[in-house]
Amino acid sequence: MEGGGRVSWMKYGSAVSLFVVLLAFWFRSPQNAGLDDRLDTVLSSLLRAESKVFVDNVARPRVAVGFGGCVDLIVDGVSLLKKINLPSTDQPLHHDYIENAEQLAQSFAYFFAPGAAAERFMFNDTLFSELVEEARDLPGNRWSVGGNAPVMAGRMAIEGCDVLLGGSFSPDFTDVLSQHITVAGNIVEEPDIHLILEYPSGASWGRYTSRRANRYIIHSDDHNPYLASMEAFAEKLKDFQPDLLVVGGLQMMDNFPFQSGERGALFSRLADLLSSTKPQIGIHFEMASFVEESIMEDLLHYVIPHADSLGMNEQELPNLLSLLKGSNITVLSDPNPRVATVLDQMREVYRILNQRHKDSLADSDTSGGQAQVKPLTRLHVHTLAFQAMIVTRGSQWKNTMSATAKASLTANRHVCGSNDIDPSKARLIMDDSFSVSRREGSQRIPLQETRPVSCWDEDDYEICVAPVLVCTEVYQTAGGGDNISAAGLVLQI
Repeated sequence: MEGGGRVSWMKYGSAVSLFVVLLAFWFRSPQNAGLDDRLDTVLSSLLRAESKVFVDNVARPRVAVGFGGCVDLIVDGVSLLKKINLPSTDQPLHHDYIENAEQLAQSFAYFFAPGAAAERFMFNDTLFSELVEEARDLPGNRWSVGGNAPVMAGRMAIEGCDVLLGGSFSPDFTDVLSQHITVAGNIVEEPDIHLILEYPSGASWGRYTSRRANRYIIHSDDHNPYLASMEAFAEKLKDFQPDLLVVGGLQMMDNFPFQSGERGALFSRLADLLSSTKPQIGIHFEMASFVEESIMEDLLHYVIPHADSLGMNEQELPNLLSLLKGSNITVLSDPNPRVATVLDQMREVYRILNQRHKDSLADSDTSGGQAQVKPLTRLHVHTLAFQAMIVTRGSQWKNTMSATAKASLTANRHVCGSNDIDPSKARLIMDDSFSVSRREGSQRIPLQETRPVSCWDEDDYEICVAPVLVCTEVYQTAGGGDNISAAGLVLQI
């Protein structure tokens, strides 16, 4: 939960983290001295890079974020499955949605072993209610503000922004939001609950062992798919005059049983909202776990053409690229990809989407119309091991090096559940050097501890890559991408 009480910690976070680095220096064991030195140096260098840019707390940036929200019930996933006596399956299978316990076991196993994040809609209301009731009684469970939009809004408020949040929430929900967040939407009596099945690296379930910490999310949400706050959000947006508009939470529409034409009408209204914003206002779309091909096509038609910034993880990037290249959706990709692989995929997404933008402009010139679309000028991919950004030179996005560093540090802060980064609870899993591309003869860039954020120019854009100090004592992975993306954006508006 992103509460106002953490704001004061963030104000002094960099200084406290530097103090932790000094303490670690005195109390480390001799055999770990070399490794500790490296982690200490990388951390202090990332903190310096982050601190090069300050957010003005007087003229605070204004960010509008939509849509929806929920309450997350966070539990240990394996413990919950054992509590309901759900045995491990011999058939890990992908399911677009979940209808029964057997499909839940198969789907969970499919993503659990590689340690890949996933989110699925559960058609079976009875089963979902039973799972929630069992989770309520599970020792160590936690409740938190959930949903892409509220989580990103919370992070941006912590980092110094004034935020307009589009969503329909209960009074109890809005009471725990930061004072710097204004809600636009309806009041609901009971918020939807999303069940977050977390698991650490090395967790075991039957014959499966997770390769990395991650989460499997299930919900039976019948409010958020309708984007009910969109009208109120659009009305308040006029007077709010944001510097940035962020759109997320659209995965709630994935595999939801809409009536014929309902989803298309909602996307059309959203496209009208995006196209009506002033051209100088940046629009960021945060991707998520989409498995239905038709909704991905809707995103490519109604949403992505209006966004000049995209954020996504290592699963969502190849999924989007595959669709752009005319192939099927890739449900599961390498959860620990190499830097060169990710950069090549990012270049292709950047090239294809901007070529589509040029073609759209040409078509509008030929037809005499006016295309309300934007070129892609910012692409941020967050992975477990590193952060990578592509930013068009001369675009509105600034401070790319510092933003990449901040995204990296935020990954550790969120997953470890502390604003103070402890090097003894972190490790580097990014290679000592990386190739900038998988093409033969490509340049290799060494990881320099004193300058860990590597930036260079290509074509019409700049690329920055930063290592992540991967948290080894995981508090929470859910919401990681939203926190990371939001933190990076704050320094670029």
